[in-house]
Amino acid sequence: MTIILDAMGSDAYPDPEVQAAVEAAEMYKEEIILVGNRAILEPKLKILNTKGVPVTIHHAPDVLEMADKVVDGTRKKPQNSMAVGLELVKSGAGQAFVTAGNTGGAMFNALRILGRIKGVSRPALTARFPVKNGYCVVLDIGANADCRPEFLLQFAIMGSLYAEKLLKIKNPRIGLLSNGEEAGKGSQLIKDTFPLLEKSGLNFIGNVEGKELFGGMADVVVTDGFTGNILLKSSEAVSKLMTDVLKEKLLSSFTTRVGALLAKPAFIQLKKMLDPAEVGAAPLLGIDGLVFVGHGRSDARAMTSAIRVARQAVEVDLLGALRAALQEKLAQMNVSASIN
Repeated sequence: MTIILDAMGSDAYPDPEVQAAVEAAEMYKEEIILVGNRAILEPKLKILNTKGVPVTIHHAPDVLEMADKVVDGTRKKPQNSMAVGLELVKSGAGQAFVTAGNTGGAMFNALRILGRIKGVSRPALTARFPVKNGYCVVLDIGANADCRPEFLLQFAIMGSLYAEKLLKIKNPRIGLLSNGEEAGKGSQLIKDTFPLLEKSGLNFIGNVEGKELFGGMADVVVTDGFTGNILLKSSEAVSKLMTDVLKEKLLSSFTTRVGALLAKPAFIQLKKMLDPAEVGAAPLLGIDGLVFVGHGRSDARAMTSAIRVARQAVEVDLLGALRAALQEKLAQMNVSASIN
């Protein structure tokens, strides 16, 4: 297995990427290809790769910065590290691509170079949210601000398969994010999507609110990218606020410090559960290739986690399963529609 890593993606590139590549290559004994400017990467890799682990550099002279407009930036910088890395995946030089760069850039270049899985209208950026007793798969979290009902139906199919393959959940419970549990609640998009999910053959449990999501009532929650991105960033902010305030209060007096010391193992577990770096990157499901997008603020630990998640997707043949499942499910629904 070879993972292609965009070395010029994170806000602090290329240090987190180079360190993560060396650590992952040593851990898994498999090749990591760093894509980026060779003149910048070689000196850093030489310092870190003291054990000679299998990390190689593929030269890409251009960088697609966060501030670049996606289409114009790609046109002006055709040899950007994202485009070059995705071309490597297309050629078969690697099985998955990981970047902490511009999400729009990753989406645009992935669509341009790898295309969509047959039957998919829009790819969806997919996250694992920590919830009671495990994780919940939420999609879309930012790739598609405007959606149609059929997009959300496809998100549900892909999210269900992702939960089965990566989280090992049999017959995942699918929820539709809304402002009320009743079938008639929500925006017009939610109201129009509801009957499609009811007839899909998926384990659809109906509308879910935020409290059901974090309460672990659903294994997969479907929404549009605008709502999903607000949900993601709000959740991250609340998690940070909670841990910061908790730390401040626990260190405020001798008594609370003693209590904190006794409860330290529980706090470590809580922090680990809420830390986005534990997962590292979110897959762009629906792209005809394995593409994972991490946060721009990713450090080396987050990038190492992203490589781990990408490897897991390759190991379970997530892409092949998505291709087969989408064709089967869409064919079933077309037959059902023709009968009705």
